[in-house]
Amino acid sequence: MTERGHKKTQTGVVVSDKMNKTVVVKVDRIVKHPVYNKYIKRSAKYKAHDEENQCKIGDRVQIIESRPLSKEKCWKVRQIL
Repeated sequence: MTERGHKKTQTGVVVSDKMNKTVVVKVDRIVKHPVYNKYIKRSAKYKAHDEENQCKIGDRVQIIESRPLSKEKCWKVRQIL
């Protein structure tokens, strides 16, 4: 029997809550430049499912990977930090 339950989790900040049951979460990460060896901040935005519409702009949230819920939404809000 193989293990299946390793879903990715990420932590970010809510930048939009205008959609119904959906929030946009901005996740920042720091990467090292391959040539200049300087650390650079990179960010990505994910649409995440928020069932009770609890999240507000500026909240720090943890999101977890899930099955596709719509065309662009395949993350769920796990908890508000």
